Amino acid sequence: MSSASVVNVVGIGGSLREGSQSERALRIALEGAAAAGAQTRAITGSELVLPFFDAAIPERTENARNLIEAVRGADGIIVVSPGYHGALSGLVKNALDYIEDLRDDTRPYLDGRAVGVAAVAFGWQAAVTTLDQLRTIAHALRGWPAPLGGSINSAEVKFDEAGGASEEKVVTTLKLIGRQVTEFAQSRKT
Repeated sequence: MSSASVVNVVGIGGSLREGSQSERALRIALEGAAAAGAQTRAITGSELVLPFFDAAIPERTENARNLIEAVRGADGIIVVSPGYHGALSGLVKNALDYIEDLRDDTRPYLDGRAVGVAAVAFGWQAAVTTLDQLRTIAHALRGWPAPLGGSINSAEVKFDEAGGASEEKVVTTLKLIGRQVTEFAQSRKT
């Protein structure tokens, strides 16, 4: 593959706890993107510590500038959020709000980019409602949600430090999400 055809996929998610279940899920999805030929980057944990988004304040912290530049240069995005009380985490939502800074770009917001989404929650209800919210946000930001999304019940599935999970079908699903994002991005570049 030539460098012009290499796609960049940025993963956003996890929690403030390093190695959280949602961060591990994100890394598996990014492995799927890399296996399909993408260059990947994960923005997780402390990199997502940002002031509450306010469009009226033009100054941005270093973390905010890094996030926006990574998204600006991305051909595809993967977002994995923990489900807290039936919704995505404030940490992930605030990071996604910063995409508003791309509103005046030639390619505004997530226009023309595939967006893979997954939710990890302790129970099916929060996992499913969080996934639905992530899809809705991807649409609102003009992204193209990948056909497959992931709802992962962490009461039943555990991710390990080696990059796996207690259920292989979850690993397969997450890697497929990464592959779908990459393949869509590749098709847009040709």
